[in-house]
Amino acid sequence: MKRQLEPSNSITPCPAILLSVKGPTRPNIITLAWVANVCSEPPTVVVGIRPKRYSHALVKDAGDFVINIPSADLIDATRLCGTKSGKDIDKFAEAHLTAEPSTKITSPMIKECIINIECKTKQVITLGSHDLFIAEVVAVHMDESVMDKKGEFDAAKAKLFTFLPQTGDYWELGGQILESAPVRKTKTKTRGR
Repeated sequence: MKRQLEPSNSITPCPAILLSVKGPTRPNIITLAWVANVCSEPPTVVVGIRPKRYSHALVKDAGDFVINIPSADLIDATRLCGTKSGKDIDKFAEAHLTAEPSTKITSPMIKECIINIECKTKQVITLGSHDLFIAEVVAVHMDESVMDKKGEFDAAKAKLFTFLPQTGDYWELGGQILESAPVRKTKTKTRGR
């Protein structure tokens, strides 16, 4: 038996990402769950940000941002960056994170995150409570610690976690339950360290 509920954000689980963006005096970080891949060619992502958030104006002004995917080791930093305002604190300093220059855009990456996705904003759409930033992926960086011997992503090493919008909780992801068909490979570039 199913019960009909009021319309709400019911897609679950959601990603838990740290979006980094340059600012007028210092870079900032915001934790977001409204994030998705939406196109393969060109690789395109979307993020939803409330206009009243401090980071909204920064992202709009910068014209670019980085989607940083944290491992579970960064859960405290993820929570801090989602509950404090960059107007009041330097989130990089407070969360003990390191701003690292990106290769194709002006906003910095977060060094401690396992994956960094550099994005250039292509369009902003006002939806209601959130604005949707549509952005093209221009570079991806992956920490070698989450790669297998072939240089491909190894989810078992990543310690990924997710956000549940219904409860506001974070949950660590479990293991593989089914092996699927091979995914088409994209070209990757190794960044010098």
